Amino acid sequence: MAEAERTVEDRLREEYFTLLPEINRVADRLEAEIRYHMLPISGGLQRHERLVVKCRVKSCESALDKLRRRQEGRAFQRRRPEIYTLTSLNDLAGVRVLAFPRSRLAEVDDLLREEFRAWTSDPVEDDGEVQAFKYYGYCRQASDKVKGEYQVVSMLTGLFWEVEHSAIYKPDARLGQIALSLGMRQRTREVVKALRAFEEQFEALARQD
Repeated sequence: MAEAERTVEDRLREEYFTLLPEINRVADRLEAEIRYHMLPISGGLQRHERLVVKCRVKSCESALDKLRRRQEGRAFQRRRPEIYTLTSLNDLAGVRVLAFPRSRLAEVDDLLREEFRAWTSDPVEDDGEVQAFKYYGYCRQASDKVKGEYQVVSMLTGLFWEVEHSAIYKPDARLGQIALSLGMRQRTREVVKALRAFEEQFEALARQD
């Protein structure tokens, strides 16, 4: 009787904590590999340049919410709980590489792409313009069930995304609708364009020195 009363969310939460040791292993392995492979670049940075690697593990509720948003009507089918699994998500474990200035992005992307050839490209785009290079796949030494994801993004844009995510998505999932509104999407584009213009101007002046 108790088994029949379990919700889809209950099953997925149980799955999450069963997978958590593997998720952590994938995150640790991916971060270590990316830091190692980037040594040729990070060791040659100029004084004004920055290269930061950030690792994160998606929380249980964040994972459930993302899987829910993928469903028709943004809701689970209560009568078919067995069709859902968190292993269908590509970013339970993730690494973000933040680069400043923007001119370092292609170099970092090319280097990592060479090392993660089998991974699938899934760039973050807006209005046909790539905002971040993104890839997902398996770290076979860590898990054959949990996929990892890494992104290469401008440092200014990446930090803005972190602030936006913390302000809108984390406090209340319902606030996510704000980010989808036409007005907020336009303001977001303007911020990203302004940050890009700042970087381009900075680089142009730095080259003159």
